[in-house]
Amino acid sequence: MERFDAYMERCLYGADGFYRTAGTAGRRRGDFITSPEVGPLFGAVLASALDAWWDDAGQPDDWAVYDVGCGPNALLKAIRRARPMEERPWRLVGIDRVHGGADGSTPPSPDRGIERAVELPDDLSNAVVVANELLDNMPFRIIEHSASGEWFEIHVDNGVERRCGTEARLDIPAGTRAPRLEQADRWCHSVIERQPARLLVFDYGATTTARLARRGGWLRTYQSHRRGTDPLYEPGRWDITTDIAVDQLPAPHRVMDQRRFLIEAGIEGLVDEGREHWKAHAHRPDITAMMMRSRVSEADALLDPDGLGSWLVLEWGTSLATTRP
Repeated sequence: MERFDAYMERCLYGADGFYRTAGTAGRRRGDFITSPEVGPLFGAVLASALDAWWDDAGQPDDWAVYDVGCGPNALLKAIRRARPMEERPWRLVGIDRVHGGADGSTPPSPDRGIERAVELPDDLSNAVVVANELLDNMPFRIIEHSASGEWFEIHVDNGVERRCGTEARLDIPAGTRAPRLEQADRWCHSVIERQPARLLVFDYGATTTARLARRGGWLRTYQSHRRGTDPLYEPGRWDITTDIAVDQLPAPHRVMDQRRFLIEAGIEGLVDEGREHWKAHAHRPDITAMMMRSRVSEADALLDPDGLGSWLVLEWGTSLATTRP
């Protein structure tokens, strides 16, 4: 019998886990799409934000952008395209521990100007760390507050759920369950302690654990763009994720939804630029013109208040003042 977080660790990251099977699972195989894979617009908007943060830091020569859980490098490729190395001397580094070598070595990067690594460095003082839909994939515990007031923790025993008494508590109503995000909390603390210029997290979730528990539906599984509900079904063949609860993480300096973040970062100006470029080149379109035209549909997806636009954006940074969601 194993606690749910140990079961999830094995199902996703074990030798036969979802993210290690033939190196093709997850977004590489098309099991799900995240904001950077909608198209290059997301990366172009983030590049605009990076410009401002780089300026605020005094335009240091050793400025670095780390994409943790980078997958196929879609985000860093879009940033590089929007801000070529000749214009911005930024180091772009994809952190992809899952798809490193069997001995933990760093895989070579096939993308010019993009490095690969398996861990973040100890000093992040001139760096921005981006975690897009990363925390939801970190193994979590499941705590239940029963209708009778008792507390249980979920374990897995040969494919069967077991409820075991526990001293663990969460701020949730009786008759509900919620994830306990210990690994996500530890990871955020470990990054913040290295004092990055920014830690930027994009993910689905709620501001409080109680709200998450009352809402339900926070436990998700995915395979080939299908959403399932049973994390014990076909272990190792389905992704397992959770909505995150902000109150279980270090208090962010800023919390907003993705729609607001992208608008503040200038997505509307980039879409207008795309429309104008298309009008000027529609009679003889090239690849650039087609990419500019696609900005309209990409923006619709990224700003959708019932979809990606509702994702949470959490920011930590030494120059930021704390705001309430």
